[in-house]
Amino acid sequence: MSKTILEMRNIDKSFFNVKVLDGVHFDLQAGEVHALIGENGAGKSTLMKIMMGIYHKDSGDILIDGQEVHFQNPRDALQAGIAMIPQELNPILDMEVAEYIFIGREITKNSAGGLSIVDHKAQVIETSRLFESAGIDINPRALMRTLSVSQSQLVEIMKAISLSSKVIIMDEPTSAITYREVETLFEQIRILKSRGIGVVFISHKLDEIFRIADRITVLRDGSWIGTDDSANLDKDRIIKMMVGREIKEVYPKQEVRPGEVLMQVRGLSWKDKFKDISFDLKRGEILGIGGLVGAGRSELVETIFGINKPDSGEVIINGLRQNITHPRHAIRSKVALITEDRGSQGLNLKTTVQENVSIVQLNRLAKNGIINNRSEAAAVEKQITKLSIKTLSRKSMIKSLSGGNQQKVVLAKWLLTEPDIIILDEPTRGIDVGAKRDIYLLIGELAQAGKAILIISSEIPELIGLADRIIVLAGGKLTGEISRDRFSQEEIMIYASKFEVEHE
Repeated sequence: MSKTILEMRNIDKSFFNVKVLDGVHFDLQAGEVHALIGENGAGKSTLMKIMMGIYHKDSGDILIDGQEVHFQNPRDALQAGIAMIPQELNPILDMEVAEYIFIGREITKNSAGGLSIVDHKAQVIETSRLFESAGIDINPRALMRTLSVSQSQLVEIMKAISLSSKVIIMDEPTSAITYREVETLFEQIRILKSRGIGVVFISHKLDEIFRIADRITVLRDGSWIGTDDSANLDKDRIIKMMVGREIKEVYPKQEVRPGEVLMQVRGLSWKDKFKDISFDLKRGEILGIGGLVGAGRSELVETIFGINKPDSGEVIINGLRQNITHPRHAIRSKVALITEDRGSQGLNLKTTVQENVSIVQLNRLAKNGIINNRSEAAAVEKQITKLSIKTLSRKSMIKSLSGGNQQKVVLAKWLLTEPDIIILDEPTRGIDVGAKRDIYLLIGELAQAGKAILIISSEIPELIGLADRIIVLAGGKLTGEISRDRFSQEEIMIYASKFEVEHE
């Protein structure tokens, strides 16, 4: 029988008299992967932050190797051998990768004057060895700000692995990395297991959980629902435990007959990210964009939205050529973009729900340069009700909301502009199955209302479940277009891998 290295018993936690954890149990054995799952707001992140000393429990016990511990801060947890990879990355952007890997535990050497100084060369060498052992191709001297979301995620993972911890908490570690990078991660997790390290794996991707987890614990509304070996569970039972009901239609596709062509993209190119992309988008249509991370999908929609200035090509909306060189031009053309990274691009985490929802439409809500508070409040309340956003009030801080409800706030902000074309870049990344379904239903309703929807997703089942048609990018080129009657994961992956196959 494996040794229990971590126990959390009867953990209670409240914020402002609202109970978020109620008698929760969790334990971890040496050399196992224990998945912690539940809807957003179920209490998973709060429980892990208590384990890391970020929050303090109101009551209950935490034991490491059978000894009770009281962590006052994350440093205490790190010293006890516990490391955590957060869901929302917050790297120090102007640090080099090697510096970031060794922050707080720098490799030093003695200078000519006898002073101890950081040995940057040694840190680069050790980081290179670490990455090489994991098959990761990232320059240790690159600035963190130059990395993609997936590369930043991998750096965080390797940083945690390099700490030689006995417990590693991974909060949505695969939410922004490619399927090949997932395989690299899983191989690293297997190595950790073989060394007796315990891994807490938080994810909403049930397929991955069943692949990697030995045991699964489910939380719902801050309460412990159950723990069992993954071999004894299946998806239907897990979903029912998570949401308290059965969700028979994971992808509730609403049939809509697309209307006339609303947007035409012709020969669009930008730098070395994508070249000569052409497609049409119709009213009431949901057009999926498939491809691997790095294929140029996000850069394409950002160019359509005016974030990037194209080198060539054109965007035609309602038969008129558009000169979209700034997002405000796109907004005037009734185009909205819900970006992939809601934390840094979609929201201002230091403000309220109301301020986040109304920010794009302040001019419309103002008279003579003065915001009409009553009009702003009414517009925001309407969006909160329409999208079923779970928040104590419109004045609540946005960071107090779950990931799913934060994503709904991003959607609410852009729907307030009354767009005709809605671009969604990874709209359900890091969102639980219940919140996903809410967003799927909303997307269907928008299509029924005649909105044209362009959706990027790295989850192929999601594209297949939602889209009327799918175009696939690989290496910055459009490699295929698939009609709904031909949808299959294999077909999409053939087109998504085409560029790589041609260049092997």
